[in-house]
Amino acid sequence: MKVPFNDLTWQWRHIESGVRSDFDRVFASSQFSSGSFVDAFERQIAEWLNVPHAIGVNSGTSALHLALLAANVGSGDEVLLPAHTFIGSAWGILYIGAVPVFCDVDERTGTIDIEAARQLVTPRTRAIIPVHLYGQPANMDAVASFARDHSLKVIEDAAQSIGATWNGRSTGTMGDLGCISFYPGKNLGAAGEAGLVVTSDDNYAGRLRSLRNHAQTERYIHAELGFNYRMDGLQAVVLKHKLPLLSAWTKRRSELALRYIAGLEGLPLEIPSIWHQTHCWHLFVIRTHSRNALRDALSKSGIETGLHYPVPLHRQPCLSAYVKPGATYPVADKWADEGLSLPLFDGMTDEQFDYVVKTVTAFYQ
Repeated sequence: MKVPFNDLTWQWRHIESGVRSDFDRVFASSQFSSGSFVDAFERQIAEWLNVPHAIGVNSGTSALHLALLAANVGSGDEVLLPAHTFIGSAWGILYIGAVPVFCDVDERTGTIDIEAARQLVTPRTRAIIPVHLYGQPANMDAVASFARDHSLKVIEDAAQSIGATWNGRSTGTMGDLGCISFYPGKNLGAAGEAGLVVTSDDNYAGRLRSLRNHAQTERYIHAELGFNYRMDGLQAVVLKHKLPLLSAWTKRRSELALRYIAGLEGLPLEIPSIWHQTHCWHLFVIRTHSRNALRDALSKSGIETGLHYPVPLHRQPCLSAYVKPGATYPVADKWADEGLSLPLFDGMTDEQFDYVVKTVTAFYQ
């Protein structure tokens, strides 16, 4: 049996007829960049997230960049973020000339360790970026309390966590600004690159809408350095048709994750579980000292797996200048060196799931 790591064709089959019809409308109206289709999706997802402002952009990375600018984080300012995350979480900090300050992560969740962050605050610290890793929310009560204590802006990296909540609120909607990625492999994925910034602040929203469109305050009048970060109309159409299905897809992912937890119990593995509120299970990441051998065995059996993320930020060549002398990140290193992502996707069949559990179990037996 072949088990892909993900199968996006399954989602396409559920939206194909409606999307093709709307694509015709996009081409007929030439609303390719921003425009009415993006406006409609922004209204739709703002209502779904229960937030006043949703600003569509061309990627999750762009969303983080603009969020930092809107929050007035600038050159030389320090921004706290977890050492174990995708490098996109750090790019926006570097784009504006700010300084990324890496924090170790929580043993149970891989999300930012606030106690570690407390030791790294300086007079130059301006913001914290909690990453809701793999669909598991960071501890937002602790983040909010910490940010208040030190007068920090909170910019949520919710790239992987749409559908997850904290005390009934969607991830991405609790900080000053929240950033979401619609990369195709995400739980809500476009047919290419797209992203979103959400906020409850009218001033932030106005500036974000200007910044994404060359910082125009009116046509051909540019108030500051701007960017070409607009969302495409075609991507908005795809997302518009997928969003009503997201809750059912998340429910299926959760069912499969809970079955993994039960099916792998007793094996010499660190199995993920729900520590904080609701988890949307973007990824199901086990940890094992035998990571590479297990991955090879699964590959030989026709099962695709993923590595998220085998090189943490503090070990990235391009970020070495930002690692403080003598700094160590033992928990982040453990997650990076031992983590293995098993297949988990909306269209995964029971037969595929059972085969993965059987193969992992056989490896250890």
